[in-house]
Amino acid sequence: MTATLERPPVTPATRVPARGRLRRNDSAGPLTYVLLCVTAFVFLVPFYYMVVAASRPMAEMNRTPPPLTPGPDLWSNIAKAVESQDIGLALLNSTIVSGVVTASTVLLCTLAGFAFAKLRFRGRSALFAVALGTMMIPPSLGVVPLYALMANLGLAGELSSVILPSLVAAFGVFFMRQYLVQALPDELLDAARVDGATSLRTFVSIVLPIARPGMAVLAMLTFMTAWNDFFWPVITLNSTNPTVQVALNNLGSGYVPDTSVIMAGTLVGTLPVIVVFLLLGRQIVGGIIAGAVKG
Repeated sequence: MTATLERPPVTPATRVPARGRLRRNDSAGPLTYVLLCVTAFVFLVPFYYMVVAASRPMAEMNRTPPPLTPGPDLWSNIAKAVESQDIGLALLNSTIVSGVVTASTVLLCTLAGFAFAKLRFRGRSALFAVALGTMMIPPSLGVVPLYALMANLGLAGELSSVILPSLVAAFGVFFMRQYLVQALPDELLDAARVDGATSLRTFVSIVLPIARPGMAVLAMLTFMTAWNDFFWPVITLNSTNPTVQVALNNLGSGYVPDTSVIMAGTLVGTLPVIVVFLLLGRQIVGGIIAGAVKG
C-alpha cells in the first residue's frame, strides 16, 4: 500500500486573498520612484524656466548667470504680448482649428481603420499601402501646390486653409487599424451580421465602444499636433488672422526681440494644452486599462 498525503482543508483563516497576493508583487521599488522623479524633473525644468523668463525683464535674463526664481513682471509681460499681438484671437483660432481637426481625424481614421482591419473588399491591401506611403512624403514637397490650390479656391489667409489639409491623417488610419485588429474580436462582428445589423449600425453599436481608448489617445496626439503646427499656418495665414504659433512668431519678428515678452506669450499659448492634457489624461489611462480588462 502506498501512503498518500492528505491536503489540509482550506479554511477562511488559511485562505490568502488573491488581492493580497497581488499587492505583494505590484508595489514599486525605490528605484522606480527615483526614475519617475528624475523624469518629471527633466520635463518640468524647461516649463519652470519659461515662467522665470516670462516674469523677469529681458535685461535680467541676459545676465550671467541668469536668475532662477520668478520675478514680479509676469502680468506686465503678458500685457505687452497681448498688446503686440492679438493673443485672444490667436487662442480662439487655434481652438477652432485644433477642435475641428481632432474631431474629423478621430472619426474618419476610426472609420478607415475599421474598414482596413475587419472588412473584406478588393484592393484593401493596395489602398492601405498607398495610405502608408503618404507618410514617407516630406510635407515641404506639397507646400507650393497646396498653397496654389488654396489660393485658387479663395481660401488663402482663412482658417479653412489650415483645417482642410488636416481632416484625416495616414498615421491615424494606421494607428486605429492596428488597434482594432487586436481589440475587436471577429466573433462580435459575426454575431452582428447574424442579427441583421448593417455596417453602419455595427460601427456605431460595437466598434465605437471598443475603439474608445484608442480614439482618446489619437485625439490627444492630434490635438497637440494641430495646436503646435507652425510650418503650414505661418505660410497660409497672416498677422490679422493668426493661430497661436503664428502670433508667437510675429512676437519675435522685431529688430531686437524681447525674450521675456516672447516667453510670456508662449506661456499663455501653452496653458490650454496643459489644461486639455489634465482633463483627458486620466480618461486616456482609464480607458486603456478598461480595454485591457475587457480583453
